Amino acid sequence: MSRTEQPPTDWRRRAADLAPDGRAHIGGRRRDPEGDRWEPVTSPAHGGRIAELGACTTADVDRAVAAARRAQPAWAALPDQERKEALLRLADALERNAEELALLETLDIGKPIGQTTAVDLPGAVATFRFYAEAADKRAGELPSTPPGATAMVTREPLGVVAAIVPWNYPLEIASWKVAPALASGNAVVLKPAEQSSLTALRLADLAAEAGLPDGVLNVVTGGAPTGAALAAHMDVDVLAFTGSTETARGLLAASGRSNLKRLALEAGGKSANLVFADADLAAAAEKAAFGAFYNQGQVCSANSRILVQRPVLEEFTAALVKAAAAYRPVDPLSGAAGNGSLISAAHTDAVQGWIGRGEADGELLDGGRRVEITGSDAYLEPAVIAGLDAGHPLHTEEVFGPVAVVHPFDTEDEAVHLANATRYGLAASLWTEDLRRAQRTAARLVAGTVSVNTVDALSTTTPFGGFKQSGFGRDLSLHALDNYTALKTTWLQWG
Repeated sequence: MSRTEQPPTDWRRRAADLAPDGRAHIGGRRRDPEGDRWEPVTSPAHGGRIAELGACTTADVDRAVAAARRAQPAWAALPDQERKEALLRLADALERNAEELALLETLDIGKPIGQTTAVDLPGAVATFRFYAEAADKRAGELPSTPPGATAMVTREPLGVVAAIVPWNYPLEIASWKVAPALASGNAVVLKPAEQSSLTALRLADLAAEAGLPDGVLNVVTGGAPTGAALAAHMDVDVLAFTGSTETARGLLAASGRSNLKRLALEAGGKSANLVFADADLAAAAEKAAFGAFYNQGQVCSANSRILVQRPVLEEFTAALVKAAAAYRPVDPLSGAAGNGSLISAAHTDAVQGWIGRGEADGELLDGGRRVEITGSDAYLEPAVIAGLDAGHPLHTEEVFGPVAVVHPFDTEDEAVHLANATRYGLAASLWTEDLRRAQRTAARLVAGTVSVNTVDALSTTTPFGGFKQSGFGRDLSLHALDNYTALKTTWLQWG
C-alpha cells in the first residue's frame, strides 16, 4: 500500500462503536417521548438491536408543531441570503458526517455500505445545496394592469410543513422535502419511518449545529399513530408524503376531515420497461436488471414490468438472467458489490409469497431463493418470472422487492397498451434506436418520468412524481417549491 492510499474502512468495527440516540428532536433539542415509551430498532442487516426509538404521542406531535409555528415567522423573515447560508452550512455538516450517516443508514435498512456512501449521502448533500442556492434566486411577477395600478405577484411560504418519509431512501427522500420547504421559509416537522429514523434524527442535530434556529426543523418518531396525528393536526399547513397509495388515501381523507391542508403525495408505482427489437439488447438487459433489482427492488419507481418485443424475447431474457447475478445478496458491511437485505424478515416473507405465486402461475426463470447472511434471513435472490397472463397481479400490484416479470409484445400499440394497463403512473422506460419511435412512444406513456435508453432517470434539476394513483405534487427541481408556497397578489392603486 502506498503512502497516499488509505486502508479500507472496517465498517463492522465502526458499527460496534456507534451508540445511536433514538430520542425525538423538538424545539432544537432531544427529548424523551411523553409516556416514556420506546421501541427496539433491529437491523435487518444482522438481526441485532441497534437502538431504542422513542414512540412519540399526540402530545409530542403537538409540541413539535407548536415549536415549528413559533419559529417559522422569524425564519421566513430572514433575508433569502441568510437562509441560503444556513442551508449551505447544513449541507457541509452532512458531508463532514457522511460516513457516520451512511453507516446508520446501512444498519437501519440493510442497504450495502457502498451504496449509502457513494449514492445516498452524496444525493442528500447535493439536494440541500441545490435548494440552498435556489433560496435567493426566486423572483416575483409584475403582471399587466390597467393604467394607474401596479400588481405584484409573490410566492409566500405556507407555514408549518409535515413531511412523512419512507424507509427505502430515508435521508435522501427526507432531503427532497425538507430542503425545499426550508428554503421557501417554512418550518418542518419530519416524521421518518419507524424502521429508519436514525439519520433523520442526526439531520436535526446537524441542523442545530449549523445554526438553524430552534424549532425550524423538528423530528418526531414512531409508527402510524404519529403520522396520523400530523395528518389530522389543525396547525399543519402542508403535508408532504412518500409511501404507499393506500396510506396516501388515508392522509388525503385526514386532510379533508381537518383543515384542508395542502398535500403533496408521492405514492406507489408499477413501472414498465419497454424493449423494442432494434434496441441495444446488452445495454437494455444490464439496465433492466438495475431498474428492477437495485436497492433490493425496494424502489417506488422500480421498472419491474419488462415488456419485450417477441423477436428478441429469448435473447433478451437470457441476458437479463445473466445480469441479475450482479444483484445477489451480500453482507452490507463487507463493501462487496451486490444487494443487501430487505427491510425486515416479515417483508421478505411477503415478497417470497409473490414469487411463489408467480412460480405457480408462470415460470420462475432464475433466483427467488432466501439466503441467510450474518444471522439475518431478510436476504433474497433477485427473481425473474415469465409466462404470466398480462392481467396477473404480479403485472399490476406493487411488490416492493427484487422481482421482475417479463412479458412479450408484438406491436408498438400493444406495448403502450400493456404499459399503461395499471392504476399507477409514476415512471416508465423504453429502449429503441429509432428516434421517431422513442418520441412517439414516450408521448403516449402515462408516467411522470419516461426514460429513453436508460432506466429511472433522476436529477435534482428535473421533477419527480406521478399520474393516476401514483399521487400528485413533485419532488426535486425548482417545481418542488410549488408544494410549499402559495401565490400572493398585492395590488397597488395609485392613479
